[in-house]
Amino acid sequence: MSNIERRKRMRAGDTDRDAVLEVLHAAFATGRLTPSDLADRQEAALAARYMDELPELIEDVPEGAQLLRGWGSPSMPAPRPATGTPLVSIGGDGDWTVTIMSGRRVDLAPGQTFRNFALMGGDDVYLRDALGPGVVLTVEVPAIMGGHNFYVPEGVRVVEETQGIMGGNSIRRSAQGDGSNGTLVIRGVLLMGGHDVKLDKRP
Repeated sequence: MSNIERRKRMRAGDTDRDAVLEVLHAAFATGRLTPSDLADRQEAALAARYMDELPELIEDVPEGAQLLRGWGSPSMPAPRPATGTPLVSIGGDGDWTVTIMSGRRVDLAPGQTFRNFALMGGDDVYLRDALGPGVVLTVEVPAIMGGHNFYVPEGVRVVEETQGIMGGNSIRRSAQGDGSNGTLVIRGVLLMGGHDVKLDKRP
């Protein structure tokens, strides 16, 4: 096969992976996927590096039909899936904040994201209002000798995409849900630090 005949594998981006996550949440909301199906496919979508790894995750659910049509050509932008369930992908925008040898309480509002660099400190970040069914919230939180406490409601799937150097995250078992109440994606480099994810037990 000549070089002309061979097609190069196209790299997948965050927008592509987020679009697949939205389809999966829509399919879960309509009862087409079990919690186990949703968890497995979410992990596969977030780990995907090439576009050809994504279609098989959504080709057996009707919620993915529009997205798959948009991927007919690798150069075409992926449209948002058309469903009756409100789907929101949050992350990548917003100003950066810095926490140095201190901490504060942050109540994240719906549609708001969190981008913070923590140095020998960390915030208490409450996500009850920011998460919900169909919401994929991505927080960018690099840390050095520090980290944040994230408080999530029940049913939230927590996905780690951090790179740890003598550090790492701690996710309480009670805080790791099935994704029925949204997905929290944690990104950033951790140097001798890390974040804690806990269940929000407030009434």
